[in-house]
Amino acid sequence: MMDADTMVLPRLGPGEIRVEDPWGEDRAVGYRPGAHHPPADTSRWRLAAWLLPALLTGALGVVGAGTPGLRLAELATWRAATSPWPDGLPGGDVTLVPYHLLMRAWAAAFGASDLALRVPSLLAVAAAAALVGALAARMFAPGTGVLAGVIFALLPSVTRYAQEAQPHALALFAAVLATWLLLPALDRPSLRRLAPYAGAVALLGLCHAVALLLLVGHGWVVLAFRRGVAGRWLAAAFLGVLPAAALLWSGVRAGGQVAPAARPDVAALAATPRELFGVAALGAVLLGLALFSLPLRHAAAVCTAWAVLPPLGLLLLAQVTPVWSPSSLLFTLPAWATLAAAALSRVRARCWVVVLAALALIGAPAQAAVRAPDGHGQATREVAEIVGVRRLPGDGVVYGDADARTVVARYLPAERRPTDLLAAAPHGCAGCLWGVRRLWVIRPGERTDPVPPVGGATERLLRTGYQVAQVWHPTGFTLALLVDERTAL
Repeated sequence: MMDADTMVLPRLGPGEIRVEDPWGEDRAVGYRPGAHHPPADTSRWRLAAWLLPALLTGALGVVGAGTPGLRLAELATWRAATSPWPDGLPGGDVTLVPYHLLMRAWAAAFGASDLALRVPSLLAVAAAAALVGALAARMFAPGTGVLAGVIFALLPSVTRYAQEAQPHALALFAAVLATWLLLPALDRPSLRRLAPYAGAVALLGLCHAVALLLLVGHGWVVLAFRRGVAGRWLAAAFLGVLPAAALLWSGVRAGGQVAPAARPDVAALAATPRELFGVAALGAVLLGLALFSLPLRHAAAVCTAWAVLPPLGLLLLAQVTPVWSPSSLLFTLPAWATLAAAALSRVRARCWVVVLAALALIGAPAQAAVRAPDGHGQATREVAEIVGVRRLPGDGVVYGDADARTVVARYLPAERRPTDLLAAAPHGCAGCLWGVRRLWVIRPGERTDPVPPVGGATERLLRTGYQVAQVWHPTGFTLALLVDERTAL
């Protein structure tokens, strides 16, 4: 009987025992075996990853930024920035108070022209584009960062909100900043890293409360990859949410409200890709590219959670209260751009140019439309121009919406404005129409009936004492001239 062979095993120290890590958590961020890396100096590519997107986004945002008239939501910003304190602050949507306070300070320093009011959004989107490129370069590779930043810059909706005096652009920047700060905070969850993250979350909530749904994506990333730091992340996120929560609580208690949007029906959901990306086809292209990035695992999972979970959270929230609005999901665009860039970076560089050119070509009509006089959905300047050219002494005006007053106040000098007959009695005053032969009616929206539903004797007089002489339909408005039926036009 022969002795069995003896196998001698070396003793392994504790530091030599490793467990397979299929998600690559122990690898440096951006490490991808076999991935294509730019042949040029890495430092130059990292510089290009944030500089090129920032310059491209800024250039696209500046061109034609002053051409579209301020839509009603932007006119509310103008009113808040220029009215005496505290009359200009919003009496309805309490979430806009921080942004309007910022714009008061901005207008005091730089003026309140249409272009000046849009510059903060332009700067915020340019900074966000720089961070998108830098973040993608950190998570994947410098070349991927360049691609992600350029794809982000080419989206028509990015240009649209870079040219809008609303807080969406600032919330977009805060979302990218929070995600940028999250990754190092999870690797080394010290106070020095978590405190800036909590500050970015606070900025996000003060810019746009709905954008705090980004924390759903961040929370999933923490639970999936860094469960050991979940408690510390939760504490930082909680501290970051507190300012927005305190604002909402105090505002609602004082009689304010969160401006309602809509409940999502089939038509609203079908229109979301076009409204979010600027062109529905662009949304389809980015979604298709994003699907090819999923095998990249850890880094792509971070962006996937960012892109997918907040819309699902908003959809669930909208079943309880009407808050659905595609513009509220603008902060997910960097994630979609990064996922598309991650997939595209796996092919040869010559294909990058072809795809980027195709994206630019698909988005070109929407880019041009954004810069039209009615590019923001409401031709406010055209409304004022029609009234100003045709107005006669003694003309009066009735507004179908209190916000519509700001259209005339913004774009017509005081001496060319019709008399606001219901300014002192917005719910109706039949006696206020006495002796007025020509009456202008301005209503937001496309209306088949130009007469506003003011009710009571005032509405009866408008319908029986006047005849509709002419109706105009500038984009987003119904404008009518009513004449006393006992007089000639």
